[in-house]
Formats: sequence, C-alpha cells, structure tokens
Amino acid sequence: MRDLINSRCGWAGTDALYVKYHDEEWGRLVTDDKILFEFMVLESAQAGLSWITVLRKREGYREAFLQFDVKKVARMTPQDAERLMHFDGIVKNRLKIKSTVDNAKHFIEVQKEFGSFYRYILSFFPDGRPIVNRFETLDQIPAVSAESDAISKDMKKRGFKFFGSTICYAFLQATGFVNDHLEGCLCKKKMRTNA
Repeated sequence: MRDLINSRCGWAGTDALYVKYHDEEWGRLVTDDKILFEFMVLESAQAGLSWITVLRKREGYREAFLQFDVKKVARMTPQDAERLMHFDGIVKNRLKIKSTVDNAKHFIEVQKEFGSFYRYILSFFPDGRPIVNRFETLDQIPAVSAESDAISKDMKKRGFKFFGSTICYAFLQATGFVNDHLEGCLCKKKMRTNA
C-alpha cells in the first residue's frame, strides 16, 4: 500500500502549513541563491528537531536573519548573535546562531569560486542534473545519498557547520536537487505534466 494521504506523500499529513509546503515548495528545483541560503539556514536549524518546528518559525528566521540576505548575515556581529538569543521567533541555540553567520561567509566564498551556490551544488550530480527518484513508499526514501555524503564532506572542509549528510539530503530534497515525491503523489504527476 502506498504511503499517500489524499494523493500526497504521507509525511505531509494534514497540517495546513505542511501540506502547503509539500504542494508548493518541496521537491521543486531552486536555482536562486537567496532561496538556497534560506533553506540552508532552516535545514541547519532543524538539526535535532522536527522540520515542522522550524517551518513554523520560518518568518521568525526571516526577520532574525535579515530576509536571508547572505551579505548582511555575514556581517552580523557577536552582539547581534547575543540579541538573537533573546528572540522568540527562532530556535535559541547559540551554536546554531553563530554557525548561521559563519556559514553565510562560507556561502559567499563558494559563490565567488563557482559563480553561484546553485552551480556548486549541481557540480556534485551526475551530468550536472538533479535526480528524480521513483519511490513507491516512504520507507524506500533514504536519509543520505552519495551526493549528500560528498557535498557535506566538502562543505565541512570549507568550514560549514550543522550540515552533515542527513541535513544535506533533506536540503537537496527541499530544493529539488533530489525529487523524492512518491510515485502517485499529485506533485509528482504535476511536475511530469509541466516538464
């Protein structure tokens, strides 16, 4: 039996925010570096938490991290980080806040080297193309892949934090570098139609 609820991937459940995220964002290829930075911040914040927890705080993260303007975030000071420890709109974790600022600096370095963060991520994929998987059930979807292993390893060497292979794979799924919508999911069908 397929892990689908109302023809959606089962993980989307019935929470309106989750359903909207599943239907309108998850698995759609993101080429815009600003949005890629946003997802990197959110996925890194998720480490050890559920995605819905971070998704519910998305607007708070947008406010705290200056509309995800990577250059502005890279210039944030230790005083800014300390101020965010008292801001209820985000997960108050000192290491994650500091890593967001540091990761912004590394993100800019990657952009300079590759022309864009999008090109950097795509460089790890066979033929420079996103992967479309053909899974029937949720338990077939892996937590990591060869690509997420390679990307997270390279990013760690570059100084990025809170971006291990599992978080990286979730990032790749969210931003459409890996399309893990289940076969039979209305979004998978819609993406095929629009392809």
